[in-house]
Amino acid sequence: MHAEERQQAILRRVREAGSMRVTDFAAELGVSVVTVRKDVEVLAERGLLARVHGGAMLPEDWAETAPAGAAPVTAPAAGSGRPLVLGLIVPSSAYYYPEVIKGAREAADALGVRLTLAVSTYDVDTEKAQAARMVEDGVDGLLLAPSAGEGRPGGQWYEELGVPVVLIERRPEQQASAAEHVGTDHGYGARLAVRHLLDTGRRKIALVMRGGTPTAPWIKKGYDAAMEEAGPGTAEHAFFLDLEQYGAGDAAYEEVMDAFVEAVREGRVDAALVHPDHEAMVLMQRLRGASLSVPGDVALVSYDDEVASLADLPLSAVAPSKHEVGFTGVELLVRRLREPGRPRRRIAILPELRVRASSEA
Repeated sequence: MHAEERQQAILRRVREAGSMRVTDFAAELGVSVVTVRKDVEVLAERGLLARVHGGAMLPEDWAETAPAGAAPVTAPAAGSGRPLVLGLIVPSSAYYYPEVIKGAREAADALGVRLTLAVSTYDVDTEKAQAARMVEDGVDGLLLAPSAGEGRPGGQWYEELGVPVVLIERRPEQQASAAEHVGTDHGYGARLAVRHLLDTGRRKIALVMRGGTPTAPWIKKGYDAAMEEAGPGTAEHAFFLDLEQYGAGDAAYEEVMDAFVEAVREGRVDAALVHPDHEAMVLMQRLRGASLSVPGDVALVSYDDEVASLADLPLSAVAPSKHEVGFTGVELLVRRLREPGRPRRRIAILPELRVRASSEA
């Protein structure tokens, strides 16, 4: 059965019975709950149905029973006795995302909604299964940091879930996508780091990073833009090192790290932006082990600020506002659920630079 046929069948059922439960109708048609949810969403956006938790009603029937001032949503209206239920799927609960989770939980508490959590460990198939299970269990919307993106396999599968989705620290692969997202402006963060290093008198600024992370492409763009803005004679692209293809301890890894140390020794590099924190810590240990001074011979700024302050010489770091990302993501999704007709949004939150001993003038 094609989508148009399903949607017509849904309209007939609602007109005949006055309402419809998604799970019952999906079983009757022999299709997934997700498919029927998606059809109901399409019909609701066209004003043909009112979406309620678990199903749909005719708009006029909903208007007669709804509280004054309420709007039809996929979840229960305020005062109905059951809070909105949101799912949150993140790739890690150990690095970067604990503060995102904390912010999301605090926003959920403040807004009176329930939050459920799953951790995908950066596996696309795992997060797809987690998302499908949450939808089957009746979540009203999802906050998602998908592992697919920036050229990785997986596509925009989340657009087929049938519930509103807000991306966290990710952007849709396709500009035509209507997906909402909340994330850090990592390009701005890289610019902050480069400008700080220039202000301390550094000119030969390197970029060292693991290019396979979702953050890395934006850091690279921000770094390149800041160096170009500084202009020839003010800033020099001294060294670019992408560690993605190397494993710690591999012979090739040792060679490229030694090459960086030698570039510092010869005066070809006097500063570096390093992503993520632990690579900056390893690099600093190697430099100091080679009798090179940080920040005397080379200034370092790390990116993420998860553990940068714990280095034996505290590292300056660009610090994304992770707590604010989680909090704002929940706010955005709840507003989408409670005001389904409002314009969709994409929110970029600016990180800050925390200057410590590794880059002081």
